Amino acid sequence: MIKIFSYNINGIRAALRKDLLKWLQEANPDIVCFQEIKANTSQFETCLFKELGYYNYWFPAQKKGYSGVGIITKIKPLNIKYGTGIDFMDYEGRNLRLDFKKFSVMSLYLPSGTNDDRLEFKKKYMYEFKKYIKLINKDIPNMIVGGDFNICHEEIDIHNPKIKVSGFLPWERKWIDKFLKDGYVDSFRIHNKSPHKYSWWSYRANSRANNKGWRIDYLLATNQLENNIKKSYILDDVVHSDHCPIGINLEL
Repeated sequence: MIKIFSYNINGIRAALRKDLLKWLQEANPDIVCFQEIKANTSQFETCLFKELGYYNYWFPAQKKGYSGVGIITKIKPLNIKYGTGIDFMDYEGRNLRLDFKKFSVMSLYLPSGTNDDRLEFKKKYMYEFKKYIKLINKDIPNMIVGGDFNICHEEIDIHNPKIKVSGFLPWERKWIDKFLKDGYVDSFRIHNKSPHKYSWWSYRANSRANNKGWRIDYLLATNQLENNIKKSYILDDVVHSDHCPIGINLEL
């Protein structure tokens, strides 16, 4: 059984100060996709992950203290793909893929639409990413995309479905619909149909304590892997970040 997590860490250096390594030892995942590391590799000790038994790979943004993704793995990858090869996407360090013998894992951090300019950037990114992933799925049919998508898919995924803001706009939700219809499954919903299960909470108004959250983090797997996903879960008691980790147990 392979245990795969995805976790928007909201700053790897801050998380390390909050005992991230101790938690990793206890949880013992085989692979973790990190998003929003907010650091380059000269700013934290990557050897700490090696000491825990992980190969570790990082793709930071060119802008310091911003965005960036990483993957740590106890299974040695056969191939590492940094970015997409599309300049405007790769400048912000939002895609990293590892290929293994029977499957591939990608860490993805989709932009948020915090204002009109960023919303347009998000829309462009989503359009180009969809084209990109369809292309590589021709060669890589067993893919797991783990990451912060900055989108709630269904009303069940958000505490207040009446809001009309980026992250729950109709066109964003339709994009997730199309992504799934084009050959992916939302791993969490295979085994969990209940409402009020979230992966991100605002720091404002005591949102986490009141569970007023959003489910915007996903491990989306190609349909070929659906029957191999034996368990899926949200670890909402883990508090290094404003997000929490999500996970699957994969049997190959």
